[in-house]
Amino acid sequence: MAFPHLQQPSSVLADSINKPFAQRCQDLVKVIEDFPAKELHSIFPLLVESIFGSLDGVLVGWNLRCLQGRVNPVEYGIVMEFLDPGGPMMKLVYKLQAEDYKFDFPVSYLPGPVKASIQERILPDSPLYHNKVQFPPSGGLGLHLALNPFEYYIFFFALSLITQKPLPVSLRVRTSDCAYFTLVDRYLSWFLPTEGSVPPPLSSSPGGTSPSPAPRTPAMPFASYGLHHTSLLKRHISHQTSVNADPTSQEIWRSETLLQVFVEMWLHHYSLEMYQKMQSPHAKESFTPSEEHVLVVRLLLKHLHAFANSLKPEQVSPSAHSHATSPLEEFKRVAVPRFVQQKLYLFLQHCFGHWPLDASFRAVLEMWLSYLQPWRYASEKQAQSNDSQSRCVLEKWAPFVQENLLVYTKLFVGFLNRALRTDLVSPKNALMVFRVAKVFAQPNLAEMIQKGEQLFLEPELVIPHRQHRLFTTPTVTGSFLSPWPPAVTDASFKVKSHVYSLEGQDCKYTPMFGPEVRTLVLRLAQLITQAKQTARSISDQCVETPSGQSFLSWLGFSPTDPNSSYSGNDLDEMGQDSIRKTDEYLEKALEYLRQIFRLSEAQLAQLTLALGTTQDENGKKQLPDCIVGEDGLILTALGRYQIINGLRRFEIEYQGDLELQPIRSYENATLVRALFRLSSAINCRFADQMVALCSRDDFLGSFCRYHLIEPTLANRHLLSPVGRRQAASQARGPRLSLRFLGSYRTLLSFFLAFVMGSLLSIRPLPCALLLVLGYLLYAMAMTLLTERGKLHQP
Repeated sequence: MAFPHLQQPSSVLADSINKPFAQRCQDLVKVIEDFPAKELHSIFPLLVESIFGSLDGVLVGWNLRCLQGRVNPVEYGIVMEFLDPGGPMMKLVYKLQAEDYKFDFPVSYLPGPVKASIQERILPDSPLYHNKVQFPPSGGLGLHLALNPFEYYIFFFALSLITQKPLPVSLRVRTSDCAYFTLVDRYLSWFLPTEGSVPPPLSSSPGGTSPSPAPRTPAMPFASYGLHHTSLLKRHISHQTSVNADPTSQEIWRSETLLQVFVEMWLHHYSLEMYQKMQSPHAKESFTPSEEHVLVVRLLLKHLHAFANSLKPEQVSPSAHSHATSPLEEFKRVAVPRFVQQKLYLFLQHCFGHWPLDASFRAVLEMWLSYLQPWRYASEKQAQSNDSQSRCVLEKWAPFVQENLLVYTKLFVGFLNRALRTDLVSPKNALMVFRVAKVFAQPNLAEMIQKGEQLFLEPELVIPHRQHRLFTTPTVTGSFLSPWPPAVTDASFKVKSHVYSLEGQDCKYTPMFGPEVRTLVLRLAQLITQAKQTARSISDQCVETPSGQSFLSWLGFSPTDPNSSYSGNDLDEMGQDSIRKTDEYLEKALEYLRQIFRLSEAQLAQLTLALGTTQDENGKKQLPDCIVGEDGLILTALGRYQIINGLRRFEIEYQGDLELQPIRSYENATLVRALFRLSSAINCRFADQMVALCSRDDFLGSFCRYHLIEPTLANRHLLSPVGRRQAASQARGPRLSLRFLGSYRTLLSFFLAFVMGSLLSIRPLPCALLLVLGYLLYAMAMTLLTERGKLHQP
């Protein structure tokens, strides 16, 4: 009870704004302990908003998403203690809960499908909203939910992940280290325990215990959890009939509320109708999750698997349900299929279809793979071998695979389509392909998926029998009429129900092990093989091109190719280690794909041969995939993909007059132009004499041909027949080229030669004569070698 001399809670809250954070929390703890619920309920909404921020994102509150333990350990510890499931804030929630207070929550901040449904006066399917929708006196605008304190607190906590502004790119925050992520983990561990039961609400009065509050939400009977609503009529909001709560379910109403709120606020942003509309390429995105959002959802999925897998073995089967089964154990059995499955599938579909084609997709990928592998979070996991290669997916997981068939098959096809559009030479993209292939290659998993597809594609021959079985209650012994055949029928019906409930009755299913997907897998295998070759080519080029070579080439001490224009990717910056990892990831991914889809060695060898037809020596300088037409090479769709992603390229070479090629960066523009005019005048003046000299058969003729005749264009690597015809018509006679004197390398070489001559006491004129003499000796030797090479040519 409050004492007369104490300030009112609202005054304490206002005064604590300007105090240090630690003192502010101490004042709040004292207010929660000293004041009764009657005086605390007025400040509760303000306190919740000051902690989690406003729903419009203007107020950031305590900014739990940026508060990290390794950066601000003192404030982090205070926050975790204050907001802990057994901390002061939750004591305030339970104190208000015991007095049956209600708090208004605006419908306008709910996820899109829920908000649209309520605004259309249609009651959402989730029991979370039943008997909560309140109409304003004037009608129309201002719809809100009447929530109890626990619901109001969890609503704000969950929505703060969505409503707050995205973290700036410059602010590097490790999500798993932030206070919000840690609190989500603590709340899940407290209210969805894998061992024992949910701790009872803590008492806020010393030495006493507060009564366990009755659920403020009419609980749905657990018997109906595993079934979809059979009525096709949408329930109007005005018909919010009360549901008689099972008294035994009161002990887990907080667990049920927490899970429903998390799923609704984090996953229910896409309805089936909205998802079907989003298939149009012109559709606008209604909600785009952040990478942080996806990481938190993954944490939820991992904990839900651990929660569901902690179910006692004798209670796993639905037929084992009896009055002796505790509500928590029954809740474990139905939590994932009843609350999570459909909304998660639509959420994943949207992410696969709209997430950028970059490395940030790894967060979505790992969330998906975590859901696909509930056996990783089973209690018997520790007893298995540590060798991941020897782990086999047990047959007990077949029902989960079959009842989540689309999450395995359709999303796998979605990933294939993404992988075919990404640069697999990038180590991060190669790692994602490797991760997916490794998961699906687990022993017995592919067979389970294939069995599920067979059950779905089973002919519709016993539909009336199945429909009757759907609403038939099992007998006391739990048996269904006859043993084996009906069991197969039931499994087939469950698979069909799963697919039709997520995709609609008129969906077109593409089997994962059918010819269409197999074609995509072969294309991916081809791109993997090609990416491996590209990575090796980059590795070879890095080895052959040391860091100092470019400087030596600039000085003229090593050969340079003016036409070389290699376009690399991120491997150039990451080094040999990343290239090695890329090759390792792709090699293993290819092997896993071969195991999953039973690809033969001959098929993979054929892919390698197809890619090797355009290779030059040592597998370098591969051309994009093309076909030969009348006017040259024509790019195929694969070739266009290769060029766009930098996997292959055409060698761009200057095919025109070498005297007229663009001025290079290592040339002096003024000198090049002046030398061109001088050489053009000489060529025009002495053209006939040059022809006569080059026509001689003696050494002088060979010497002149070496200097005055350039290599014919026909000897170059011309890729187009049109270019060859043009080259044949552009044969040029002997001419003098002085362009080499305009190169900075040549000028620097002359400068260094004269400096060396001055150091040796050689004057400029004798030094120039020595240079001319040295060049004449070099040119004579090259002339002899050139002529001898021509004699040995066939």
